[in-house]
Amino acid sequence: MRVLVTGGAGYIGSVVSEELTARGHAVVAYDNLARGHRDAVPEAAPLVIGDVLDAATLTAELREHRIDGVVHLAGLSLVGESVTDPARYYRVNVVGGLTLLDAMRDAGVGLLVFSSSAAVYGEPAKQPIEEDDPPAPTNPYGETKLAVERAIRWYGRAFGLRGVSLRYFNAAGASAQRGERHDPETHLIPIVLDAAAGRRDAVTIYGEDYPTRDGTCVRDYVHVLDLADAHVRALDALAAGAPGGVYNLGCGGEGYTVREVIETAAAVTGRRIATRVGGRRPGDPATLVAATGRITRELGWRAQRQDLREIISSAWQYELKRVER
Repeated sequence: MRVLVTGGAGYIGSVVSEELTARGHAVVAYDNLARGHRDAVPEAAPLVIGDVLDAATLTAELREHRIDGVVHLAGLSLVGESVTDPARYYRVNVVGGLTLLDAMRDAGVGLLVFSSSAAVYGEPAKQPIEEDDPPAPTNPYGETKLAVERAIRWYGRAFGLRGVSLRYFNAAGASAQRGERHDPETHLIPIVLDAAAGRRDAVTIYGEDYPTRDGTCVRDYVHVLDLADAHVRALDALAAGAPGGVYNLGCGGEGYTVREVIETAAAVTGRRIATRVGGRRPGDPATLVAATGRITRELGWRAQRQDLREIISSAWQYELKRVER
């Protein structure tokens, strides 16, 4: 297939592009490079510098490259930033998503894999979280993801679009060549590795009095290569005639506590990682873990790299290579 990957120069987008090309798909990366990196795009994938709010460029590129399907990863994803600047998040994530859907309709492209988020669930009443649990976002980021999911469903009914929405929990790890490079960095594992590398003096643990096995929050981490595999499977299923749907992406286990992440990173790196304890952050649930049975049953996907040590080790090896370069 000929696939347009929006956000193709970003962390997940570049690894998805890598996996698509490795499996024989022709990829075009589409990115405005506001937070992506030109050198992250696989050599086999031409890079189009463009914005998802630019309807003319999107439509032209879809037509010029005769695109069969789109993987939509472009967007903004910082929860705190979404709270302080909701207008920007609605404009980029929602208006940008609708602009893409309209461009696909105009260009006759009917297959879409959408990068959604576990943020659509808000603070769920039970664990693990299943796709049929009611969505109740607690921030604009989650609201914007849910809005696009719902638009995809209605575009499907009206115009025949078939789409899969993948609700990520915590993407982590790296491929041999591509990993996380965020500024600012808000994800726990790269923050912990920054401390191991001496780029920050300590890791702040936000609350140690939660009802979990060591008092710190439990989260579900899924290796970015497993995420990429899910995107390819979803796209291939749509191409084979699948109707689409919504799927969780997580490790399918019990998750890991913040302290377990820090301790595992110290063991992997052989470095001491200092910590400090802060207060709880508003809206931080004690546990967020995905139920992944649906995607296993329907697409045959399951996380192959569930071990936290493997996830952190891949991120650390990428970090060491990046520093050497």
